[in-house]
Amino acid sequence: MEQRPQHDDRLQAQALRRWYAALWVCFGLVPPGIAVWDHAEGTRSGALALLAVLAVCHPITGTFPGNPAVRRYTFLAVLIIGIGTVSYLLDGAASLLIVSLPHFWIHGGGPRRAIALSGAAAAATVAGIAANPDGPPLTGNTVAALTGYAASILVGLWMTRVVGRHDERARLLAADLEDAERRLAEAQRRQGAADERERLAREIHDTLAQGLASIVVLAEAAREGLGTDPAASARQLVSIERTARENLAEARVLVGAAPGGGVASGSIAATLRRTLDRFAEDTGLTVGADLPDVDCDQPTRVALLRCTQESLANVRKHAAATTVGVVLAAHPHGVELEITDDGRGFAPGTASGGFGLDGMRRRLAELGGRLTVTSAPGEGTRVLALLPREGTP
Repeated sequence: MEQRPQHDDRLQAQALRRWYAALWVCFGLVPPGIAVWDHAEGTRSGALALLAVLAVCHPITGTFPGNPAVRRYTFLAVLIIGIGTVSYLLDGAASLLIVSLPHFWIHGGGPRRAIALSGAAAAATVAGIAANPDGPPLTGNTVAALTGYAASILVGLWMTRVVGRHDERARLLAADLEDAERRLAEAQRRQGAADERERLAREIHDTLAQGLASIVVLAEAAREGLGTDPAASARQLVSIERTARENLAEARVLVGAAPGGGVASGSIAATLRRTLDRFAEDTGLTVGADLPDVDCDQPTRVALLRCTQESLANVRKHAAATTVGVVLAAHPHGVELEITDDGRGFAPGTASGGFGLDGMRRRLAELGGRLTVTSAPGEGTRVLALLPREGTP
């Protein structure tokens, strides 16, 4: 993220340098070329050739292979010589020096070097003027050259300070941005870890905890019936073994050893039928079910199964019911699962939290669904889960 502003700054600097190079040619090289046109043939030819060399030297030294610093200083050296020579040939001309002064700050490599190199160019201009035997020792071009040099120092130092402050602010902003990105990444990591812990807690509650609770209930019943009803105890031991194996499979799913969320792909009706048969066998309750073959994706199958398992576990632990009804229905807007019992019921506003109803609500909400629980003391409980079909809002 912090590379984009730096890239934009480089593009802007390159554009400004190109504009300055064009202005340097128009106002630095062209006027001396026009001024020398009325001079003698030898002076005119030499001045025009020198100006052409300066015009060509600038782009060549900018693109020629090799060390960039060597290319820059080569161009500045040629520019100093050219400024002094043009000043001599034209009997004093400070315009080329004044227009060329920004080159020394652009390519000089620092304020001290820029002052030294531009001073050399000003000295070459004054020397070129003084070398003319027909001119006075002090001319307007000499004053203009020295004044322009002094002004370039003031402007260059001011611009260097402004650019330095800008770079410092950019550095501080980049550091703040990097720190904000680091803190955001850390917050996202912590949130991801919290979400994963919540998911694992919910999966453990919906699978392993319920299975272990079922094993405990079956083991107590089997122990009590060993002397009076060995056949029933044997069936309960078989249920314990089967539940333990299923819990082992669920544990392998939780640690990533098996795919699919622990639910085999296929008909949700058949999966729910097997769950209800097991529940009826283990509890002895009457279970009525209307389970048509509903087509839904794997996340929906997992959610419906977990809601059924949680509701049946609540019936087993809290409801003291004799009859349970389960209805699965498909509608244009989604899939509905209704689970009812004729137990003691409860007041939903006073129900305890935990991973039961709250876990079902969060699981359905993740898929865009919702859970409705209707109950009252002595009137049983109705749990309605609604999940949208794929492609429906």
